[in-house]
Amino acid sequence: MPKNFLKLGRNLVDNIIAGVDFRDFRCRMGELSDFQFLSRKGCVMSNEIMNKVRDSFNFKVQKFPLSGPDNMATPWYGLFRDDTQEVVGTGSVTSRYVPHQTDDVIALCEAASTAFDGVADVNCGFRDGHYVSIVPSKDYRRSIYGTADNVFPRVIINAGYDGKAFSATMGYYRDLCKNLAIMRTVKSTVVSIRHTAGLLPKMRELIDTFGVLKESWADLGKVIDHLESRQVSMVDFLDKVYGKPEEDSKRGLTMHKNRTELIFNRLASERLRSNRPELGRDFMVSAWEAFNAVQGYVQHDSRRHGGNHDDFNRAIMASRDLNVQRAESAIMELVAA
Repeated sequence: MPKNFLKLGRNLVDNIIAGVDFRDFRCRMGELSDFQFLSRKGCVMSNEIMNKVRDSFNFKVQKFPLSGPDNMATPWYGLFRDDTQEVVGTGSVTSRYVPHQTDDVIALCEAASTAFDGVADVNCGFRDGHYVSIVPSKDYRRSIYGTADNVFPRVIINAGYDGKAFSATMGYYRDLCKNLAIMRTVKSTVVSIRHTAGLLPKMRELIDTFGVLKESWADLGKVIDHLESRQVSMVDFLDKVYGKPEEDSKRGLTMHKNRTELIFNRLASERLRSNRPELGRDFMVSAWEAFNAVQGYVQHDSRRHGGNHDDFNRAIMASRDLNVQRAESAIMELVAA
């Protein structure tokens, strides 16, 4: 009998004894291509999606001891990818640290799939950890302005190697500008997931966690609607985000001018395509437009070192960008005034 069926049988027995519905484990093995992962809510995650995650992260992260001069022993270990031998993470770890692997990321995706009753697609990226953007199958579209400015939920999973808990964030995809963004100030849109040696046996707990996150889409929608309803000065907003350039710095003035032009060009284009009124001389816009103009500039227009980056990796970098975080804080401060 194939080993995968023996392993699957052991999982079934163990979890029936534990009182867990056996259907949650029908597709625990990637080799069972005729099955789909089934939960208590039914079929949610196809093998096509599962294999896309597996193919995107077709490597392991391994732990090796670090040595001092003359091979002197140390208590520290480093993390390395086994395919490229690149260093992973931002520092060393101890002997107790157990690096998570692709199967753990798949478990997170399965749990999110179950909570959202299915997944239409995923996008994957790796930057000192696994990032996955999950596109729910159901239509959760929310219209913000007219028919051209809409947002759709995106669940962003971050499984890093920094010793911190994994996180899952309810973000949004804006079809008008193709921005993929999160709003850190909306506290209910972020959940922490404790990293342990294996996440697969904790599927029930993970499903409940993502169920809580699903409910936060309504909270995020209310915040977005509020931002659209409030007018702010684009000039004041950019000053809060970037500050004023130093008058005696030619390079600083040039960078400030070029950045401002790109942001305003993006803003004007989005107003035109969404059938909003032309931008007036007072430069008053909705807070929603203002935030997305800066976030979109950082995600799509700003220069990035290290060669070409695909859209999802640029979105990851934008989510970690200090100016985007500053823009969110500034816009929330302006609408609260």
